[in-house]
Amino acid sequence: MATPTVAVVLAGGTGERMGAGRPKQLVDVGGRPILAHAIGAFDSHPDIGEVVVVMAAGHLREAAAIAAPFRKTAAVIEGGDTRTASTVAALRALSGRPADARVLFHDAARPFVDHDVIGRVLDALDGHEAVAVGLPASETMVVVEDGVVAAMPPRETMSRFQTPQGFRLGTIRKAYELAAADPALRATDDCGIVHRYLPDVPIRVVAGSERNLKVTQPLDVVVAEHLAAADDR
Repeated sequence: MATPTVAVVLAGGTGERMGAGRPKQLVDVGGRPILAHAIGAFDSHPDIGEVVVVMAAGHLREAAAIAAPFRKTAAVIEGGDTRTASTVAALRALSGRPADARVLFHDAARPFVDHDVIGRVLDALDGHEAVAVGLPASETMVVVEDGVVAAMPPRETMSRFQTPQGFRLGTIRKAYELAAADPALRATDDCGIVHRYLPDVPIRVVAGSERNLKVTQPLDVVVAEHLAAADDR
């Protein structure tokens, strides 16, 4: 039997920096919600078996309506107060899946992820347990402590992470089990959890895309509208 492959679209944030008065995932870009763009990218990929949507509390009905037309939608569930809590909710929903299943976690706020990026993550999961998507740093990166530059890592060693991030389900489950026992847990993405709690698991990095931007600030919506218009043309 083929290895199960699930895409988890994380839409648990409230998008306060957008100032739109509602979660940014529900804001329209190119005539449809950002969330619909993100779900559609995975729904249309031939190697994705099902899609699970994790939505901010209080907005499940809207998310379910957006997800309903996509045939691979398996569930729309409520997320947590943090990114890690939303991932834990997704892992709970996937409790019946086998340990060798492939699972991709994607930020719903990245509406223009394409099949090439998704395919690179899935291909890398054939030989790795954890996969990240990254782009080379285009600017000088510095470490700042107390308002002063503390270190300047070589730019060629730096990468800007995107999503989706892919894992064998057993690996990400184990990482989060270990993380749950750590009162000092701090992480901004799922590869960070694996890196900290399963340091012996290599995280393979594959190429991302400049189009795979994250809509966070109002200016990002302007850029997203231009990308959507270009796609229409």
